[in-house]
Amino acid sequence: MSILKINLHARLLLHRNRHQPKLRPEFQYLTSRQRIFKHSPSYARPLFSLSKNVRVVQVSAAIPFSIDKEESEDFEDYLAEDGEVYQKTLRLVECAMFAAVSALAFILSNSLAIEKYFACFFALPIVLSTMRWGIAAGRKTMVATGVLLFILSGPVKAMTYLLLHGFLGFAMGTLWRLKANWSTSVFFCTIVRSTGALANVIIASYLIGENILGLITINVHALVTNVLSSMGIIAVPSMNLIYSIFGFLLLLNCGFFVFLLHLLYAIFFKRLGYKASLRLPKWLEAAI
Repeated sequence: MSILKINLHARLLLHRNRHQPKLRPEFQYLTSRQRIFKHSPSYARPLFSLSKNVRVVQVSAAIPFSIDKEESEDFEDYLAEDGEVYQKTLRLVECAMFAAVSALAFILSNSLAIEKYFACFFALPIVLSTMRWGIAAGRKTMVATGVLLFILSGPVKAMTYLLLHGFLGFAMGTLWRLKANWSTSVFFCTIVRSTGALANVIIASYLIGENILGLITINVHALVTNVLSSMGIIAVPSMNLIYSIFGFLLLLNCGFFVFLLHLLYAIFFKRLGYKASLRLPKWLEAAI
């Protein structure tokens, strides 16, 4: 009886295998892998751990979003118009632009031989930078202009600019920034201008190999002699008198030039809205 049951069971299995639809090899491969994943706990564990790691990464990636937002808010505060970073950047940019304008104007005026007509504007960028951003900014503008001229035109043009216009603009801007009165400002600026002009003459004499200062004193001596002879005074002036006359004429020339610069720059700054920062004489305040 048992043998008969075994035979019937074997026939039923054979009948099922015959009438069951056959799958393609790739589907058989997939079903086999599904069975493996279904019945093998060793493959199920890594999938669970991987999903767990993915959740951790998502949470950790969402945390820095608030930190970046706070940093962006701080960055916007730094770049605000009243922020320290914005003000420092603006000061640096303006100093660089003032230096570039001064160097370009000086080079073009020398190349076109129109320096005499635009010499009064060469010190203006340094004075403007000093009035806007302080004494340190004016010094940086002067140094940057000298460096640009040294690179573009050589050391001679750079020294000429610094001696005749650079130090004058820095001294004027510093005195105006400190709100010194006009008599003090004109006096010190005249000393700076005359010293720079004398130093420029000495340097030029050394470079060309001629004593320009000696030629100037000889011409002054001849002029004084002719004036005395025309007045009926027969006398030979001494060299000390010649040097004194030469120094007086130099100071007089530089004084008039500095005074005209004070008038011109006062009107210019008043138009720009810096009248409150200037200490002008009463007659000039009434005039402008």
